[in-house]
Amino acid sequence: MRFCKKLMQWLAAAALLGTMAATPALAQTDFKMAYALSKDSHYGAGAAAFVDSLKDNNSEYGIEQFPNSALGGEREVIEGLQLGTIDLAIVSTGAVLNFVPQAGVFDIPFLFRDLAHARKVLDSDIGQDMLAEFPKHGLVALAWGEQGFRHLTNNKRPVKEPADIKGLKIRITENPIHLAAFRELGVLATPMAWPEVQPALQQGTIDGQENPLSVIVSIKLWQLQKYLSLTGHVYGPALVLMSPSAWNGLPDAEKAHFEQAAADSVTSMRQFVDEVEKSGIAQLKENGMEVNTVDHDAFVKAVEPVYPKYYKQFGEDLIEAIRNTQ
Repeated sequence: MRFCKKLMQWLAAAALLGTMAATPALAQTDFKMAYALSKDSHYGAGAAAFVDSLKDNNSEYGIEQFPNSALGGEREVIEGLQLGTIDLAIVSTGAVLNFVPQAGVFDIPFLFRDLAHARKVLDSDIGQDMLAEFPKHGLVALAWGEQGFRHLTNNKRPVKEPADIKGLKIRITENPIHLAAFRELGVLATPMAWPEVQPALQQGTIDGQENPLSVIVSIKLWQLQKYLSLTGHVYGPALVLMSPSAWNGLPDAEKAHFEQAAADSVTSMRQFVDEVEKSGIAQLKENGMEVNTVDHDAFVKAVEPVYPKYYKQFGEDLIEAIRNTQ
């Protein structure tokens, strides 16, 4: 009996040791990060900087990237963040406005003078106070990223003044702020999720689209569009968002790492945009696009009738505070 008991204990110990040997060390927790563009885009640059920052801080968390709308369009991704099926995302403000309408103030046409002005506002209390609105809508906003100023492309004709744009069927983001301005200009504005845009351009169901140079260059839009007009009609922020369920599960030390990663992501996106602003137009011309400057003042005047609507929606004091930021 004593021998049998000893044998059973020995076998149990051996089994336990075997199980421990076969069990790998605890794996690093990976979060899913989604974005609409390729890894070669400004979003990809931001995502890579986020990953590197976590590694540099010896974070216990890793990031699995899902570029090219692999987890759906931006609206679906934002819903995934709210539900906790997606952990992180870099998105434009286009679809965000369906969830946090107040953030649309930064999408008002011709609100910002230049990149320096836009960055100053987003880094100020104005921008940071807006980030604090997101948790009220089931989202954690870690930082304002960047796309740059949006410009118009099309296949019909050069656009140099407001009259040239009338009647063009242009894809816009799912953004009511943009929609009001484009309708004022006489554009047949067509809200459309990003994954649908390139097929629509190929099939000719839309004439053109509008996006920052960072997007136009990264997706090689010269393959689908003939004319680029440097309208600079809207500054395009981006956002680094996180699921509340993922954020709330982080220890405080890790939250600090993620906030730093988001800041590093923003720096990388802005550097990417700065580089594209320097070299992008030459690259587009080299690949056959016709690039046109526009009568900027005429476009500003053409959308002025929409501003009372923006004042009513967002508050004239806030809009003027943004305009007057130095």
